[in-house]
Amino acid sequence: MEAAVVGCGVDLVEVERIRRARERWGERFLARLFTAGERAYCTGKKEADASLAARFAAKEAVAKALGLGLGRFLWQEIEVVRAEAGRPEVRLAGATLSRARALGVGRILLSLSHTREHALAQAIALAAPGRAGKEEKRG
Repeated sequence: MEAAVVGCGVDLVEVERIRRARERWGERFLARLFTAGERAYCTGKKEADASLAARFAAKEAVAKALGLGLGRFLWQEIEVVRAEAGRPEVRLAGATLSRARALGVGRILLSLSHTREHALAQAIALAAPGRAGKEEKRG
């Protein structure tokens, strides 16, 4: 049985934009946008800014898939982690997790890609089993 798509989001980020912000604001910038795990993973890589940009794009893509605009989610509540096989996965927390549950999201598929210049992420929010076709209650 196929899972119903609840939402889809995509985002493209210029790696240079992340590099400039990192140079200007340093750890303050990183701590505001990325979890400790994300910072440890990315800053240890040769192309740290590209990895950070991919995670920035992923957070935006996930927010879009959940119908959240800028200012309607906390960056730290969306975390990109690596599964055992190496593919990226999403962990949600706080109000962002509550939003996903209210929408009936059971899983978010995530794809990341980057070059030296750009990072791209796509997020597809899938309905939890038994939640296909159920709409969010509006009050």
